[in-house]
Amino acid sequence: MPQRTLLPVLLIAALAACTHAPYTDPSQASDREIITQDEIEASRGSSAYDVIRKLHGNFLSYRGRTSIRDTVTSMPMVFMDDQVYGPVSVLRNIPASQIAEIRLYRAWEATVKFGSGLPGGAIAIYSRLER
Repeated sequence: MPQRTLLPVLLIAALAACTHAPYTDPSQASDREIITQDEIEASRGSSAYDVIRKLHGNFLSYRGRTSIRDTVTSMPMVFMDDQVYGPVSVLRNIPASQIAEIRLYRAWEATVKFGSGLPGGAIAIYSRLER
């Protein structure tokens, strides 16, 4: 009797293993490193800092010391339209209404895009005027 009940269970398990996950279009997936213009508008933040704090507070987090000898801050550097703009505090001076996109670059990505010396990564702001 135990073999008769085991066979259907094994058959169901085998059929379930043959199925696959439904296709999802990668372009439709939300990117955790990007805040879009639609998200910026929906957040109703008045500045870039407000928008980031509401939607992706992790962008503003301290990354910790990256070297025993180097005491350089590990906070992200802010870039506006691919130009150095300043430390995180300048985000309060950028009106949300002028922003098309906000993107976080991790340290290695920031180094590739903007050059060395960015142990905390970079927050890139792209204005509506540039896009």
